Amino acid sequence: MAVRKFNPVTPGQRHKIISAFDTITASTPEKSLLEPLRRTGGRNNQGRMTMRYIGGGHKRKYRIIDFKRNKDGISATVDSIQYDPNRTANIALLVYEDSEKRYILAPNGLQVGQKVISGSGIDPEIGNTLPLSEIPLGTLVHNIELQPGQGGVMARSAGTYAQLTSREGKYATLKLPSGEIRMVLGTCRATVGIVGNSDHVLEKSGKAGRNRWMGRRPRTRGVAMNPVDHPMGGGEGRASGGHPRSRKGLLAKGYKTRSPKKASNKYIVERRKK
Repeated sequence: MAVRKFNPVTPGQRHKIISAFDTITASTPEKSLLEPLRRTGGRNNQGRMTMRYIGGGHKRKYRIIDFKRNKDGISATVDSIQYDPNRTANIALLVYEDSEKRYILAPNGLQVGQKVISGSGIDPEIGNTLPLSEIPLGTLVHNIELQPGQGGVMARSAGTYAQLTSREGKYATLKLPSGEIRMVLGTCRATVGIVGNSDHVLEKSGKAGRNRWMGRRPRTRGVAMNPVDHPMGGGEGRASGGHPRSRKGLLAKGYKTRSPKKASNKYIVERRKK
């Protein structure tokens, strides 16, 4: 995966860096795997704005992704690698031997025509999904379940992965993208490989209008507001605003918000790095 830089023919292209889309092999999505995606504009069911800076943007359709990978023992062929506007990663269209089609997250190195399979007792090759108890130690995995049969919830964005470091009893220990080390049941499934489109982190919009196409409205800094609008507002001149905090007064940048009584705390071996 590569990125494209532009000659500054226009002001908007001076800092623009976008994906080269060199791994994309199809531009039209599979119709049977599309769902309508309604925009909220940040409003709730009463029409009141509950999230600021959301609105506008290009019309999209949701691509139904198979995070569970529960079609066991039947091999599938990678038909195409496609762009998904709803996520940072690219997606791969699989065609199973019984002609069923499903989308999965496209890992690095997955090629059109390649065979993938899910289930127990299979080879831990790129794109294959199997229980953590059967994956060799040190393997890089993504799309990891937290509960058996739930479907993958961890390490799903572009370029992310977790490393299987050890196993003890019925638990496997994973080092997650955040740096956190936690235990997960060995019966939970994960997909072998790193999520593709790892150069996504290098992309830059280049202009405010491109953010508007993505449905992001301009964000006002707290220090630019009045005291009635934000805890960091007001002051003479360009005041720093004091300690960073949210609009509701909750401290940011270092203040821990995770409950110490949370049931899953016992599975965390080492907290994420600050």
